[in-house]
Amino acid sequence: MYDLIIIGAGPAGISAAFEAKQAGLDYVVIEKGLIGNTIYNYPVGLTVFSTVNELEFGEGDLKPAREKPTREELLSYYVRFVLENELDVRTEETVLEVRREENHPADEASAPLLRKEGSFCVVTDKGDYAARNVLFAIGAMDHPRRLGVPGDDLSKVRDLFRETYPWVKKKALVVGGGNSAGEAALFLAQEGAETTLAIFRDDWENTDPKQGCIKYWVRQPLEEELKQHCLSLFFLGKVVEIRESEVELESESGERVVLENDVVFVLIGSDADLTMLRSLGVETERGKYGDVPVYDPKTHETNVPGIYVAGHFTNKRHIKAAIDAPRKIIPAIAAKLREGQKAAGS
Repeated sequence: MYDLIIIGAGPAGISAAFEAKQAGLDYVVIEKGLIGNTIYNYPVGLTVFSTVNELEFGEGDLKPAREKPTREELLSYYVRFVLENELDVRTEETVLEVRREENHPADEASAPLLRKEGSFCVVTDKGDYAARNVLFAIGAMDHPRRLGVPGDDLSKVRDLFRETYPWVKKKALVVGGGNSAGEAALFLAQEGAETTLAIFRDDWENTDPKQGCIKYWVRQPLEEELKQHCLSLFFLGKVVEIRESEVELESESGERVVLENDVVFVLIGSDADLTMLRSLGVETERGKYGDVPVYDPKTHETNVPGIYVAGHFTNKRHIKAAIDAPRKIIPAIAAKLREGQKAAGS
């Protein structure tokens, strides 16, 4: 019976594991991919433009070669942190189900620390685990949004941009209005792909960082590529249809345009999968980025006692917030466990 099972080994999950170990909790982290899997899926060679203090677990721990770390430097830092602190992280193990199991009198006698609300069974593709508390710290990249138009299931349609080189001298279309789409269009144009960025005019003209705009360090080189005619900009009304060798678009004015095309990158965001949380009875509400669980901002506990959320399951999804959240969550869990121990002893 674990005190805590952490699902996900990204920044939030790693931070939670470290805090749990420091607090003396019996914990385990279960990750279906690799350590720092979301970072691993960033484009190869990407410079991460968050400041170093927003990415590291301890001040001064992350030492990039330049002012900002690359994807590779950040991923290496997270892996080293797990290894050096001997955190119990189990990779390439997929959680299939989390279910609530009510306690019985016999359970209370054999395990007095079990909370009155019940315990949880976490079922994976490698076995079953029992836990008093579960923290959902899963990223959202595995659940990208789709266009929902004819042809969006063709093999040439990608929801993840990793590198440019397969697309040199080919015709690429990037659909999206945020930083990921801007970076993909920039890298493709710089490395010799005939690239079109299809974007809503409001997204292109948006300069408010709080509204998810393309950040200035991406926008400036994008504008330079436009001046040099290495990149085309298409102000989008909608994507009409994707075909094997072309794409039909509708402009903001309603004009239909057909572009020759080899690959389409649909980078319009992703959503956290709330299926397991909802099956546990966790209430959800509309948040900044879509539906999110209802949770206590002080402890990150949901309406289901013992179920906690962090990272992409909250309204604060950037890495610094993901790292900071467990510093609230773990003390709250440790305090509840101590209360249960005292109650059992009395």
